Amino acid sequence: MIKIEQIECWGYEHAIRGMRNPMNSWDKSDSKWVPYLQSTELRIYSIGKNDLELMNKLYNAGTEHRKFLRQIFVSMDITAPLYWWKEFDTYKIGTVSNSCSTMHKITAKPFDAEDFSAEHLDAGCFDILLNLITELNYHRSCYLDYRARGSESQKDEWWQIIQLLPSSYNQKRTITMNYENVVSIINQREGHKLDEWNDLVKTFKNLPYISEITKNNTQEV
Repeated sequence: MIKIEQIECWGYEHAIRGMRNPMNSWDKSDSKWVPYLQSTELRIYSIGKNDLELMNKLYNAGTEHRKFLRQIFVSMDITAPLYWWKEFDTYKIGTVSNSCSTMHKITAKPFDAEDFSAEHLDAGCFDILLNLITELNYHRSCYLDYRARGSESQKDEWWQIIQLLPSSYNQKRTITMNYENVVSIINQREGHKLDEWNDLVKTFKNLPYISEITKNNTQEV
């Protein structure tokens, strides 16, 4: 299971300005801020045909020429299981992540089935998960009771929760990355055996201007 929310993209204006620095071709830029849905206050940045063509040309020329991608940013909230986050953490360069803390907030609420990615479990395995949730909630209750009494035994109960917690537990993180990271994930993770990667790739393919920038590439996205 993966849930992707609060997607924001920015940085097109300065990325295009920098993209044109090497050839001093700023006068050929045709991108501009335009009103959003006829609003007099809200604006969006519209990339023009000339700039898109140069973006595409530089993209197809290779990573050493498409540095502008590293100056276009995207941020989102992602809720996904720990087993998926373990793989996502291989993308360290150019990404920033702030997560909900399993160390500090794991006992903030009772555990229930919706806290876990279990969509592929058969009936027998799902029953095992439910039994584990019952055990986790038992230790949570003990932890809260000991903490209220100031007992040192609370740490022992906390350890029972942390070390019993399965990798299917869902964690929420706010992620920021650049378009070079986005393109790398699309090319490397499309068709992956984990549903979470394929769902994220579908989302990335629909980000603004991604398809126009990367068209006609041998690794077209």
